[in-house]
Amino acid sequence: MYEYRKMSGLDQSKIVQMRIKRGMPLHEPPHFGVEKNVYHLSAACFNHLPIMNTTERRAEWENALLALFEKAEADVHSWVILPNHWHALVTIALPDFSPLIGRLNNGKATQWNREDGITGRKVWYRFSDRYIRNERHYFASINYIHANPVKHKYVKNSKDWKWSSLQSYLSEVGYDTLKEWWKDYPVQDYGKGWDD
Repeated sequence: MYEYRKMSGLDQSKIVQMRIKRGMPLHEPPHFGVEKNVYHLSAACFNHLPIMNTTERRAEWENALLALFEKAEADVHSWVILPNHWHALVTIALPDFSPLIGRLNNGKATQWNREDGITGRKVWYRFSDRYIRNERHYFASINYIHANPVKHKYVKNSKDWKWSSLQSYLSEVGYDTLKEWWKDYPVQDYGKGWDD
């Protein structure tokens, strides 16, 4: 995610020139069409700072994000909110969602900076999206999202993390089904390098 920032000025310039030459947006991959697709969305706090480090902030962000998905007429399949980033698996039209998440990010950044007595702090890096290609990718994404609090060592068992859709899954499909999904759709190296 931060590879560009680690490059020398000359290497950064080469990347920008290559993207211009190919007609690509300068800082993100192009997106085509306006129809709804299933995406794994995520966003990190700038430099992975734990800005959502309180239970109140995580609950506030969870409520705001889920309300935003509802406003965007998205089908939310799973989500998790952590102190320094979030993930969600949703069926959504990205062109409709992009300006909405931008406004929410700006609003929460302003609010949290005021609350923390910090002016000008960059709160969000940006959100990223990954198109879900097939059933295996879909269920592996659910498993990855629900396992994220354990991966980042916030809890030893995912069911102990409050800001996640896992509790809903346990109620709706049950532990045995989730255990089968974990076996049939392993996470393995899913997400490797995302936090580098």
